Order: sequence, then structure tokens, then C-alpha cells
Amino acid sequence: MTQSKPKLLIIEDDPGLQKQLRWSLDAYDVAVAGDREAALAQIRRHEPAVCTMDLGLPPDPDGSTEGLATLQQILALAPDTRVIVLTGNQDHSNAVKAIGMGAYDFHQKPVDSEVLNLVIERAFYLHNLQQENRRMQQSQADSPLAGVISRDPGMLKVCRTIEKVAPTSASVMLLGESGTGKEVLARAVHALSPRAKERFMAINCAAIPENLLESELFGYEKGAFTGAAKQTKGKVELANGGTFFLDEVGDLPMPLQAKLLRFLQERVIERIGGHEEIAVDVRIVCATHQKLKELCAQGRFREDLYYRLCEIVVNIPPMRDREGDAALLAHHFKNKFCAQESRAALHFAPDALSAIEAYAWPGNVREMENYIKRAVIMADGSTIVAEDLGLPDTGAEESPLNLRQVRDEAEYKAIVKALARADGNIVKASEMLGISRPTMYDLMGRHSIKAAN
Repeated sequence: MTQSKPKLLIIEDDPGLQKQLRWSLDAYDVAVAGDREAALAQIRRHEPAVCTMDLGLPPDPDGSTEGLATLQQILALAPDTRVIVLTGNQDHSNAVKAIGMGAYDFHQKPVDSEVLNLVIERAFYLHNLQQENRRMQQSQADSPLAGVISRDPGMLKVCRTIEKVAPTSASVMLLGESGTGKEVLARAVHALSPRAKERFMAINCAAIPENLLESELFGYEKGAFTGAAKQTKGKVELANGGTFFLDEVGDLPMPLQAKLLRFLQERVIERIGGHEEIAVDVRIVCATHQKLKELCAQGRFREDLYYRLCEIVVNIPPMRDREGDAALLAHHFKNKFCAQESRAALHFAPDALSAIEAYAWPGNVREMENYIKRAVIMADGSTIVAEDLGLPDTGAEESPLNLRQVRDEAEYKAIVKALARADGNIVKASEMLGISRPTMYDLMGRHSIKAAN
């Protein structure tokens, strides 16, 4: 029967207290360890979701040195294990120190079995939620749009548009500020298209000097210019059968705009120094942070090329217009970099989340990624505070609205913000808002806010 019970590790050197805890925690499959060596052996063997531990372990039963050292090793071996520290009434400072090192919670002796059961039950519940969240993320990892993290209606509409246009042969223009994820969406267009098994080639028109860009695009024949020692195919030709992504197409020089237009019309290219027309079957996806219509009006971008490239235009909203996404992305990048930097699980302090939500993010998702990586590296203990982020203080601006609009908008923002802060946990978000879970579901339905899948 014990196999169906969740595994709980008790680290305690007092045989009498061991027996008491075993008896009061009979809902769990209890394993017991009396010292550091035995505790680490049990952690390696079972990787329990939750464990309780006394800080006073031998050879220092009256102090906390051995207990804190054991805690540190447990969190290094099994960072997902929720450790509940048991302390004496006069040992509050060491309990706080343990929490700072990454312990989940502490409980004072003498043990109140009913309260301790509740603490352990909640620890198992949160551990199960975390594991479920990871399983969901893993199941979505193969999705072409898995890199798009958002609950914002505008961004979700962009994703639906990508899903609709990807199977077609239409040229796609992605418009958005730097750092909004244009290349992620371009790769999704390719991955969701019939060309997914062929090559995806990308080139940044702003990053390559004008005198080299033509050869990069269309290739060259041997002897076409000094240094052309062999025949070389261009990126367009290499992408034959697949997708060619032109990033920052607004920076394409006028002479190359004409050659690109001819390729789009005829679907043939000529290498530099060559006279043979080469047929190329490739799907074109472009992106730019510039306003192409204004460039056309200024004579800096060909209008006929504009209409060839813009069969489908997708406008990507900036971070500042994506309600609730700042906190949501912050959680995502925090988890990503904790794993990457081999750090135990970190949590955002309220002041850190407030700073993240107040900042305008002019560099969008790319800027956030850099700031959160910095915070994960700089954070002391298990909590990221505003100082770790290094963001400037900002004030939110409000637009004058009528009373009903103010109420509806405030309600919508509060719900989305709570869901983002709770990382999609509806129960926790309800608690933040001070409402019941049924009320939360009613309000989410009223505002067309969908729960995270």
C-alpha cells in the first residue's frame, strides 16, 4: 500500500521524535535519516518531493552548522525538493537563514502535527503543480510557436495568423520593433508550411556591407571579381525548395531591390559574373522595424517591390502593449536561466514584479531576456529583488476614460496581472485578488481571458 503514497523524507536524529513524526504523518510513505550521510543517501535514492529536517544534526546537535550544510547539499542534489526546516523557539534567525538558502518553509518545535500536515500537504501540492507545468512545457516544446510566450489577445491573434498563412505560398511581411520576435515567427512560418523539411535560410540586410550583399544573396561565378576563386551559390539558391528570410529588408539598397523584384516576378536568378538563368523555388518571408510605406513615399523603397513582399502583413505588438506579458515572460526566462546557470529555483519579490510591470521595455523581449539573466546571476538567496534587475524607476501613465471603461479596464488588467504573477495558477491568482475561484472563472469568461493550457 505504501507504494501508492507520496514519498516523504524525515531528517531527525531524535528517535522519539522520529517515531512521533512517523505516526502523525502516516498519509505518506515515510523514510527517516538521522544524519547528513543518511539524508543524502535517501535523497539520491528517492529524490522525494518534500522532506522535513531538524537543523540540529550530529555532530552538532545543539547548533545549526551541520543542518545548514546538509540543506545546502540537498538543494544542490535535488533542487526541486521542498525542504521544511524544524527549529526551536529560540532559533528563528537560523530558520530565516535556511529560507534564504532555498528552504521552502519552517515549522517551530514542539511540533503541532495538524499544522505540520497542512504545511507538508501544501508543499506536495506546489511541487506537483511545478512538475505538471514542466510536463506541459515539454509537450509544447516541439511546437513551432513554442517560442512565443503570451496571453495578450493581440499577440495570440498574431499566432493564429501565422498558423493560417504558413501552409500557403504567400509572401509574408513581419512588421515590429527590434526584439519583438520576428525571426521566431519567421521560423514558425517555415516549420508550419509544406516546406518544413527543406532549408530555412536567413540574411540580415542591415548587417552586411552593400558591396557584399549581392554576392551573399545571389552567389557568384569563379573569376567574377578579385578573390572569386570558385563558384559559390547565394543564400537564395541554397534555400531552393525551402524558405528564405530577409531580415531588415527596409535596409536593402535600391539596386538590389530591383534584382529582388525581378527574382520575385520571374523566379530565376543570375549569379554575379554569370549569364545562365537559374530557376529557384523558394518562399520569401521578410521583416523590418521600419515603416515601409513611409520609405516608399520618400523614394527609398520600391513600391512595386513593397506590394510583392507584402501579400500578407503581420504587425507584431511591442512589449509595452502586451498586457500582462512582462511578468509572464519574466517567469519564463527566470526558469530558463535558473536551469542554464544550475541555480536552485528562484522567486520574484513583489518589488521586482512591480518594476518589471512598470518598465516600458523599449528593447522588447530581447531586452527582457538580458535583464532577467542578469538578475538570476546577481540574486542572493532564493529571491530576486528589484535591485537585482537594475531597471530604472518609471511611472505608469493613465489615459482619461469614462467610469465604466475605467472599471472594466482595471478589472481586466488586475486579472491578467494576477495570472501572470501567479504563473498561470488560477487558485493563487484568486487569492491575490481576494476572490473565490468560481468568481475568478466568471470574470475570466466575461473578459474572454483563457486559462493557460
